[in-house]
Amino acid sequence: MNTVLIANRGEIAVRLVRAAQGLGMRTVAVFSDADRGAPHVTLADEAVRVGPAAPRESYLRVDAILAAAASTGATILHPGYGFLSEDADFADAVQAAGIAFAGPTPAQLREFGTKHTARAAARAAGVPIFPGSDLLEDPDAAVAAADAIGYPVMLKATGGGGGIGMQVCRDADELRSAYQRVVSQAERSFGSTGVFVERYVENARHVEVQIFGDGAGRVLSLGDRDCSLQRRHQKVIEEAPAPALPDAVREQLHATSRALTASVGYRSAGTVEFVYDAARREASFLEVNARLQVEHPVTEAVTGVDLAAWMMRLAIGDTAMFDEYPCATVPLTGHAVEARIYAEDPMRDYRPSIGTITAVSFPEHVRVDGWVQDGTEVTASYDPLLAKVITHADDRDTALDRLGAALAGTELHGIEVNVGMLRAALEHDAVRAAQHSTATLTEVTDPRPRITVDRPGLLTTVQDVPGRVGLWQVGVPPSGPMDDLSFRLGNQALGNPEHAAGLECTASGPVLRFSHPATVCVTGAECLVTVDGLPAPMWEPVRIPAGGVLDVGTAETMGLRTYVLLAGGLDVPDYLGSASTFTLGRFGGHGGRALQIGDVLRTKPVDETAESGAIAPELRPALRTEWELGVTEGPHGAPEFFTREDIDTLYSSAYRVHFNSARTGVRLEGPKPQWARPDGGEAGLHPSNIHDNAYSVGALDFTGDTPILLGPDGPSLGGFVCPVTVVSAQRWKLGQLRPGDTVRFV
Repeated sequence: MNTVLIANRGEIAVRLVRAAQGLGMRTVAVFSDADRGAPHVTLADEAVRVGPAAPRESYLRVDAILAAAASTGATILHPGYGFLSEDADFADAVQAAGIAFAGPTPAQLREFGTKHTARAAARAAGVPIFPGSDLLEDPDAAVAAADAIGYPVMLKATGGGGGIGMQVCRDADELRSAYQRVVSQAERSFGSTGVFVERYVENARHVEVQIFGDGAGRVLSLGDRDCSLQRRHQKVIEEAPAPALPDAVREQLHATSRALTASVGYRSAGTVEFVYDAARREASFLEVNARLQVEHPVTEAVTGVDLAAWMMRLAIGDTAMFDEYPCATVPLTGHAVEARIYAEDPMRDYRPSIGTITAVSFPEHVRVDGWVQDGTEVTASYDPLLAKVITHADDRDTALDRLGAALAGTELHGIEVNVGMLRAALEHDAVRAAQHSTATLTEVTDPRPRITVDRPGLLTTVQDVPGRVGLWQVGVPPSGPMDDLSFRLGNQALGNPEHAAGLECTASGPVLRFSHPATVCVTGAECLVTVDGLPAPMWEPVRIPAGGVLDVGTAETMGLRTYVLLAGGLDVPDYLGSASTFTLGRFGGHGGRALQIGDVLRTKPVDETAESGAIAPELRPALRTEWELGVTEGPHGAPEFFTREDIDTLYSSAYRVHFNSARTGVRLEGPKPQWARPDGGEAGLHPSNIHDNAYSVGALDFTGDTPILLGPDGPSLGGFVCPVTVVSAQRWKLGQLRPGDTVRFV
């Protein structure tokens, strides 16, 4: 049995593991510390750690990957894309170790690894190329070359890729200004200072041809793709075949792509990329990607070919696939479209999103290549690609419609992703008319209503009522709002169901920016509330205009927690039956944590028929600085644990709220008990010690001589006595106790 080591991570590693297993091969995954529990690790037959999270210390470590291959008996190594996939020295080392490299030869990786050598090979093979220069020595040479070509030009690093080391220059001044910047960027990113210029096409399209070679001169073409829909030179939506491409141009691209790759005896999968000038109906060679492309699924959808499996089959000498297509072209059926789901915020210049994905849902009956699941931690260490959604149909319009429907059924919570922008792009007039270009997405945004956190406040979390009930016996606290009365009344004012999720703000509140009109109600502790700088009332619905800013200030007088409820309620997934955040457990709410700057919240649909209105003053909780809490005695009273005098002192004394209080419990300062016993016997040395027993929210827990009112995030059991418990109707008061307040028990 052949053993395949997958030298990659993320969705492509999952894809390759499944392809290898489909061929009956044994699979080995490699992983960094950040990916220890990732799907590619659990799917593979064996997994080997290669280092810490940083790519240079793990996935780019040739020695660690070769050691993993040796220790697991790997006979094939598939590099995937990115990382070491186009590193000729790595391919050399793999082959020197006696392992088949599922990809091009090292010589081919070198030839196509730099743009100037690839252009020379393309020119020799008759591939169409727009006017361009050789490698440039200095800015003067660049300007001379650009004068001959004609402006605008693109200044490019020969070792570049992914939009790095590229600059459009529209005149000589711009070219001189950009020259050293691009050279420096190229040296930092690729270790090479080589640059050249070529004609720049306004409103260009990106078209590419998929090829597959046997390493001995036979090359198949498997159709073409359009990858024009890009953001910052990174592909986002791809389709096959390329639409609105003249037959003569299509045939030219296929024939010259085969000729180019056959001229070097190309081995395995590769892509010949072109820039297409739709106005002139001319294409020009861009580069050869000597690896499996991210967008290969659309080609697989229209050809029925498993390219990943072909690469592994070829690596062990199986060339039967070439005999199946004597005409050197693989026929196509229908049309396919792919959308890449990225962890990024299109409304903030595509800033990467990091954090915990709290819930994931993909549609059934469409192909999804992904690696994320509920609880996946997305870090800044790697590419933000989370998944690819691929649809296929008999015609392009239907394929686009199916992809739009699939994305409408796709949900990822906890971090911001680009699904809304993708859906908008699929409805763009230019895309539907196949008149799009690489600049089209600059006009596309995410149209979905959003609430952006400009300031999170001290501790602002998503909560709902009654919280996460029914799991106390297994140690999961209920969480939920500490002042559930203010929370419920806020929902009542808006006409929401009382359990609709909202925000709890401790001490200081957030600044929230609304992209669309919305209605909110702020309740709880007294604070200054403003909308676009103007004071707004609490305890009643307040309309926020599109673009409006809600600022919830600091609770400075009475009470500690303020609540922000929103019409419709916040749209966050339930975890263990509740949307409430348990920060200590890192689950529930938005990302399992308190809000942070830049977080994006959304609301559920509003019930326009529901009654709403201000909460009458007499129904609002009465806030004060001197509190009385109604309690019932027990479960641990006198005379077994406390003396009767202790209990009398408990009722007659005023306790002061300590600053070291939280949602787990409110610490109090007051008289020490005399205790009815000298110690806790078998349970411990202090008389407050008992064998672990169940706690209740609102129980007064004596941890030693210190009384603590247990909160909704507190422990479910413990080894300390609880002489009284706050009655449920008055537990809301625990949420408004602020340091320095006094408390009496009645």
